[in-house]
Amino acid sequence: MNRKILKRLPLHKLMDLKVDYAFKQMFGSEKNKEITIVFLNAILQRTGRDTIQEVLFANQETGGEYEEDKQSRLDIVVKTQKGEWINVEMQLSNQEDMLKRTLYYWSRLYAAQLQKGKGYRTLRPTITINICNFTVFEEQNYYHSTYHLYEDTTLKRLQPKDDVLEIHFIEMNKFLSAWHQEQLKPLDDILARWLLLLGMVDARKERVYQDIYRELEVLAMKDETLLEAFNVWESLSQTPDTIIAYQSRLKAILDEEARLDDVREKSLQEGLEKGLEQGIEKGVLKVAKELIALNLDMETIQRATGLTEQEIEKLCSE
Repeated sequence: MNRKILKRLPLHKLMDLKVDYAFKQMFGSEKNKEITIVFLNAILQRTGRDTIQEVLFANQETGGEYEEDKQSRLDIVVKTQKGEWINVEMQLSNQEDMLKRTLYYWSRLYAAQLQKGKGYRTLRPTITINICNFTVFEEQNYYHSTYHLYEDTTLKRLQPKDDVLEIHFIEMNKFLSAWHQEQLKPLDDILARWLLLLGMVDARKERVYQDIYRELEVLAMKDETLLEAFNVWESLSQTPDTIIAYQSRLKAILDEEARLDDVREKSLQEGLEKGLEQGIEKGVLKVAKELIALNLDMETIQRATGLTEQEIEKLCSE
């Protein structure tokens, strides 16, 4: 089959699916449920009887039980046919708080299950999936890392009935690097196909990766769900209301990134200036101590260092 997977829309018009608004439109919609199920099974590596077969999209608000609680809006929350809760978060910008934010989100979703009058035994396994467009773990090269509760000495996981925590991190930059280095085989790796879909458009660089598109074009001819995802993506990217909302959200993200960059730059500059001042001060004090050791008179030391008589007397007494 030689037909194009995108029949009407130029590639540069496609939304960047790493922008959380577009991501939620694709994977957090009841009408795209089958796409969501395939995507989740690929990330969680569920096969056979263990696969997710049905999901119920849930309220995305957590927190707010008490007035002082921090209110959080999760990207996508679903409940599976087995009663598991899954939260999927798309993070385009690095705000340097990913690990703590993840544990906070996980704990909120886990605790929210406990209804009044119910026992703790009713709490179900809760899974958090973070798809990050930045490096989370500098010390490792693999793009998909998974965390559970283990005992430190034996490295054994908890028994299934108590094994309720599962956290995934997918680092898109590492994934794309591995793909470009031909370390992956998307034809045999369902997750790689979906991550290529997410990585094909980069709104911040205003770039579409043609090589990724060409590979996806081949893959979509053999993967009906991936082909359907392309159709949904194309439709989203040319719906006026959706385009306005997407562009507004992208602008907000870019503005926040610029603000954070300004804060980091200012902090760095202030740190450098403070360090320079401290260095000069230490140098002056060192010179003063050396002059004191030579038994030079007070006036000479003052002229050489710029210190006051009281500051020099203090150094003499130390």
